[in-house]
Amino acid sequence: MKRPAARPAAPRRADALPAATQRAILARLRRAEGQIRGLQRMVEEERYCPDVLLQISAAHESLRAVARLLMRNHLEHCATNAIRSGDPARAQATYAELTDLIYKHAR
Repeated sequence: MKRPAARPAAPRRADALPAATQRAILARLRRAEGQIRGLQRMVEEERYCPDVLLQISAAHESLRAVARLLMRNHLEHCATNAIRSGDPARAQATYAELTDLIYKHAR
């Protein structure tokens, strides 16, 4: 007998994402999106490789700026709430999550 397909888990949501932070993140993502489209055009136009590489670096830095905003929001809201929750298991899971995030983000 065939088992029914498992439902995908609902996406986890941030504890809080202030409107100003959300606007800043979306503006930076739109800017990065424009940079990526510009990179596509540069490659299509066979632009000089160092020029393309310079623009790749700019797009990468734009995404790092988004990551910094998200990391700060996560620390201020999600992680703080988990640590202050009084639930030791939730706090320990948050410490592990933060350790992984910091390690991956520092690369």
